[in-house]
Amino acid sequence: MKKHESNIRDLWDNMKWANLCIIGIPEGEEKDNGIENIFEEINAGNFPNLKDTDFKIQESHRAPNKLNPNRPTLKHIIIKIAKVNNKERILKAARQKQNVTCKGTPIRLSAAFSTETLQARREWQALKGKNIQPRILYPARISFKTKGEIKIFSNKQKLKEYSNTKPILKEILKGLL
Repeated sequence: MKKHESNIRDLWDNMKWANLCIIGIPEGEEKDNGIENIFEEINAGNFPNLKDTDFKIQESHRAPNKLNPNRPTLKHIIIKIAKVNNKERILKAARQKQNVTCKGTPIRLSAAFSTETLQARREWQALKGKNIQPRILYPARISFKTKGEIKIFSNKQKLKEYSNTKPILKEILKGLL
């Protein structure tokens, strides 16, 4: 069963590979201007070095379709860009600029991945501060380098089992697992 879930997650991540997620655009804004125009506005206003690049948008929509009243965030805009390299260039420029805005409103740009992959990213985020050099691999696994050797784990439980055999690593990861 886990193998099938992993395969589904891999397929989902591959389908979303070229997707860019824009978070924080007020709802209804796309009805006035269209999502493509909003995207061009964001690029022109925030990334002047990328304005000469022609970003071909394959499709765009708001997600999720249903609004959850318990969740205060706005629905995200998902844009599928024809070339993954262009998506990576936009994300790199957004990371360098740090505060991206649209009409004075702060927004965030991120890659769109499956829920499981995003959850795995959050779980491993705490390891970055412990000087372990973690990396997320896809399908969602963690890889880190310690004492010159690289270890790869498919989930937190396997990392916990391994850390129980290494007292130094167990001390470093104390409170994280």
